[in-house]
Amino acid sequence: MYLSSLSSVARRSCATLSRGTRPPPTTLLTTSTLNTTTPLASVFRQKHASNQQTRSSSHSPMGTPPTNPRKKVTIGTLRAMHKRREPITMITAHDFPSAHVADAAGMDMVLVGDSLAMVALGMEDTSEVLLEEMLLHCRSVARATRAAFTIGDLPMGSYEIAPEQALETAIRFVKEGRMQGIKLEGGKEMAPTIAKITRAGIPVLGHVGLTPQRQNALGGFRVQGKTSDGAMKVLEDALAIQEAGCFAMVLEAVPAEVASIITEKLSVPTIGIGAGNGCSGQVLVQVDMTGNFPPGRFLPKFVKKYGDVWSESLRAIETYRDEVKSRQYPAPEHTYPIPKDELEAFAETVKDV
Repeated sequence: MYLSSLSSVARRSCATLSRGTRPPPTTLLTTSTLNTTTPLASVFRQKHASNQQTRSSSHSPMGTPPTNPRKKVTIGTLRAMHKRREPITMITAHDFPSAHVADAAGMDMVLVGDSLAMVALGMEDTSEVLLEEMLLHCRSVARATRAAFTIGDLPMGSYEIAPEQALETAIRFVKEGRMQGIKLEGGKEMAPTIAKITRAGIPVLGHVGLTPQRQNALGGFRVQGKTSDGAMKVLEDALAIQEAGCFAMVLEAVPAEVASIITEKLSVPTIGIGAGNGCSGQVLVQVDMTGNFPPGRFLPKFVKKYGDVWSESLRAIETYRDEVKSRQYPAPEHTYPIPKDELEAFAETVKDV
């Protein structure tokens, strides 16, 4: 039906040309006329309406657009928030659904953290995740975010060798991963690398304090800055990467009082995770804070569990299992009808099959 309609329009256009008369502009098959009253536009509208009315498969994963969509969060937005001391919200996401809900909930920033190694890929720690795996998940997250500022976490081994390697990786995160900025771990020693990336026009979110990719050198996941010398080192690292061009930085596992002092000494925002309420904003791993894990799993001290997604999912799936076993599902309201005469004709036809 659809193809024959297009063919009919094309034949009429050719016939007009063969008579030596230029067709009026409204009958030309050009993209500029698809929103007018041309026969082709009519075909497209009818086809689209038919799809909306009769589609039997799942609809667009984006669902219904919000009534009042948020303005896009930009670097300028984040700087303005910091200037007026408005807390900045950030959360991790690792795929389309987790990014979609984070964006819908109004997060200012969405981080595709290398924590996806554990929460999405079942790995032991962040050092295992590969660059290609991070890029795959970045693309998935980017498809869902419409307002939040998106950041991709450079995985271990993709940026430490040289600033040139780091820039190449960062460019891939923007071009292939469709991220708007990148995050990398490290203090003073990473300043030249950060400067190299920011000079290329790519926003960098720094990360000081506890740096999980270096946990083996730190003796494990240990709080940083618990002594005067330790706190001074965190501050020196923060000042160095600020000078190198970071637009903001994550402060992880630092005593709250130390993080507050460091935050006041900086001119860019700090995003705390296990660093108290004196930071410019906060970030949590989404799987942790939504409770999407089985009972008994260890949680860091700084995590607040805001939901119980695991229990709700378990309940729903167990109910589904039971209804399938008992043939309660699918019920008649979950099936598609067929006219009685067509069913009878079909039954008659297959009698001898």
